[in-house]
This record gives sequence, C-alpha cells and structure tokens, in this order.
Amino acid sequence: MKTALTIAGSDSSGGAGIQADIKTMTVHGVYAMSAVTALTAQNTTGVCGILEVSPEFLAQQLDCIFTDIVPDAVKIGMISGGELVKVTAEKLKKYGAGHVVVDPVMAASSGDSLVRQETARILQEELFPLAELITPNIPETEILTGRPIRNREDMEQAACQLQQRWGCAVLCKGGHRSRDADDLLYLQGEALWIPGERIDNPNTHGTGCTLSSAIASNLALGCSLWEAVCRAKKYLSGALKAGLDLGKGSGPLNHAFAVKGI
Repeated sequence: MKTALTIAGSDSSGGAGIQADIKTMTVHGVYAMSAVTALTAQNTTGVCGILEVSPEFLAQQLDCIFTDIVPDAVKIGMISGGELVKVTAEKLKKYGAGHVVVDPVMAASSGDSLVRQETARILQEELFPLAELITPNIPETEILTGRPIRNREDMEQAACQLQQRWGCAVLCKGGHRSRDADDLLYLQGEALWIPGERIDNPNTHGTGCTLSSAIASNLALGCSLWEAVCRAKKYLSGALKAGLDLGKGSGPLNHAFAVKGI
C-alpha cells in the first residue's frame, strides 16, 4: 500500500488541515500519516486560537515516521513558526523525502492569518527548494511575488517568477478569479492551463488543504505531476458538487462523496 505524510496543523472542526488531509488520502487509497505542527481552535466562522507544538516534538514525530513507515509523498500545510519550518526542512533533507507538495498556507478561508511574516520568509527559503510543487492561491501568489494578479497573463508571469526563483513546479490556483476557476500549472518552463468549473457552493473550508493532499496522494500512487494535479482537481470538484452544508460560516467539503457505506 502506498503511503503519504501530512505535516500541518489540526483543525478542530474537521474541515481543513490534518483532518482534511487524512480524509483525502484515505479515500484515494493511500495510507495516511501525520505530523502535527499546531493545534487550532477553529470552526467554519474563524480561528479562535493557535497552539504550536515545540520544534523538538515535531522533530520526534518526523523521526518516528521516517524511521518506520517511509512516506511515498509528503504534503506540507500550515507551519506557523519559523523554527518549526527549519526542523521540517532538516528532517526532509535528512531522510531524502520525495514528492514533496507545499501548500503555502498563510490565511484561513475565513481570512484569519495563520502564519507570521517572518515565518513566510523562512518557509520560502527552507521548504520551497525541497518541493516538487507549491500550490499558492492568487492572494498567496501576490504575497510571494509582490505583484498584483488581475488576469491570466499575470498568473503566468508570477508562476514563472516563482519557478525561476525556487526551481519547483507551481500550481497557481484560480479559485479567487471571478469568471472561472481555471488553475495554472507552471511546469519546466511551460504554462499549462487546467480548466475548472465554477461551482455554486459557498462552503469552501479546506479546499486548499484538500487539493494539495489529493495531489500528494496521486503522486504517491505513481502518477505524473500533470496527471496528479488533474485528478486532484477533479476530486475537489466532486467534493464541492456534493453540496455538504454544515456550520454557520464557510462549511467543509464532503471528502467522502464517492465512498459508499459498509
């Protein structure tokens, strides 16, 4: 059985973070493991609190995982502290981790900030060079490049800038565009557009976590990066179309929309 590791924060409401990643990996037929970077007190309306684990404890988690059940792919989500980022990078290099997908989580879908500015800088310096793929949305891409994104040409130029700087493939997610939900995969100097259907569903809590963990799952299963991204986007669309409606804010997806009961 193929395996995947998520390094991210816990979401007490179950829609994003570690919980979304494990659900996504499981329905893809991949054995999911996790290293928790922080506990969050949050729900569909916002984030109330963040409690980071210590760098030493994160290191312990990663050592335990890589010395026993070696992951075929790694998804990295919210890491709110710079020292935690450094520990993660150190362990990934030590164990030669492959198929690393970094979702540069900087804010929750509610708009609440999840990382400090200094942490975002360290994330870029330490983890982006180790990544096979980074998956920023448009606001995150604007932060990472320091340039506004208004159209498809802007997305291509920004993605090119990130790939040239860090050497990894870039998936610039277009969900924040008003006209469509097309994503841009910038791979080996080529801009590849992936058409996306804009789905009328306000419940988008955990979409970024879900997409990145689906990509990691498909990479673990042996898919090419292009195929992994396309399959992950199709899965995300299905989870959105299922129309789950929970909570008072932007609710979670139905990660198990294709799973039939026992």
